[in-house]
Amino acid sequence: MYTIAVTNQKGGVGKTTIAMQVAAAMSRRHRVLLIDTDPQRSTQWWADNVPRPLPFDYAGPQQASVIARLPLLQVEYDFVFVDTPGSFEETRTLDLVLDAADFALVPMTPEPLAVEPTMRTIHRLIEPRGLRYAVVLNKLDPRTPHQWDVWMHRLDTDWGYPRTAETLRRYKAHADAPILGELVTAMPTNPRTAGLIGEVTRLAVEVGTHVAAISGTW
Repeated sequence: MYTIAVTNQKGGVGKTTIAMQVAAAMSRRHRVLLIDTDPQRSTQWWADNVPRPLPFDYAGPQQASVIARLPLLQVEYDFVFVDTPGSFEETRTLDLVLDAADFALVPMTPEPLAVEPTMRTIHRLIEPRGLRYAVVLNKLDPRTPHQWDVWMHRLDTDWGYPRTAETLRRYKAHADAPILGELVTAMPTNPRTAGLIGEVTRLAVEVGTHVAAISGTW
């Protein structure tokens, strides 16, 4: 069992969207559990709107201390995703989650105000633990010239952070998914959703590869 913390102390970078959709994509081949430790309970609201059984097990809002007790569960999971708070006031929660995590996925949006909180999350909370992680660039706008090139250069050259090769673009379907209760495993493939489904699916495969590298081939 591998525990993946989806974390960034900056709010609004897409932690819940990535946790829900990547967990759904990985559930096609693996036994997956999703836990919400964010006081905003965004995953709870999304899960309540899904008009069919969730493709993964969902623990609902939980205290972060439950993460350390997961190995005691009788049910075996391949991957456990943890949606975490996006604030500087919830450091205790993040400490507990990251202490128990095997890998951290760090969503980041291509905007200046996301830089400092992302760096703080990495330098103060993730790297001191020796925890493997990858930044995933989220909400790229294809209408903005050279945005991908500029931010890839910053991540790779200016900051040297490990990142996922897959990025996620800004889609209306992403914004609509929580209220519509949509997950990639049940979305119809059409011009509105095809790009989203493809990107999330590739990201899920890549996350599995990153996690497999922790202790050998998955």
